[in-house]
Amino acid sequence: MLSNIITKNREIDDARRVFAEAKSRARTKPDTIITNGLWSYVDAYRKEFFTLRNPRTKHIRNVGFRDKSNNNIIERLHGTIRERDNVMSALKGIDSGQTIIDGLRVYYNFIRPHMSLNGKTPAEEANIDLNLGENKWRSIIRKATTR
Repeated sequence: MLSNIITKNREIDDARRVFAEAKSRARTKPDTIITNGLWSYVDAYRKEFFTLRNPRTKHIRNVGFRDKSNNNIIERLHGTIRERDNVMSALKGIDSGQTIIDGLRVYYNFIRPHMSLNGKTPAEEANIDLNLGENKWRSIIRKATTR
């Protein structure tokens, strides 16, 4: 997961912020973007990724649960976030909620093994070796504070 931002609304500018942050982190143009049917994603896609030059980034939206291209993994993660949000009633402010989301992104990408990746994390699957050792959280925090 490259970007996940808590917003008050679901407007075009909100979707553009997510896409722009993902573009910045990836440092490469994606082949495909898969979203749900929210209309603000269509306009944000056009403004952030659309070009007449090839190769073009393809936008797949309104995917079904059983379609080959789907957003099931991210929707499952959003379910986990919503569960966590319900438990943590202190998540009333956007800033504290965003801190939790940022931590979940680190957990999702670097610590949590994924069944669909044969027990690897997305970072391991992408050949990003951080040599985290046994206590992955401690290692990530140490690496982050020394850079």
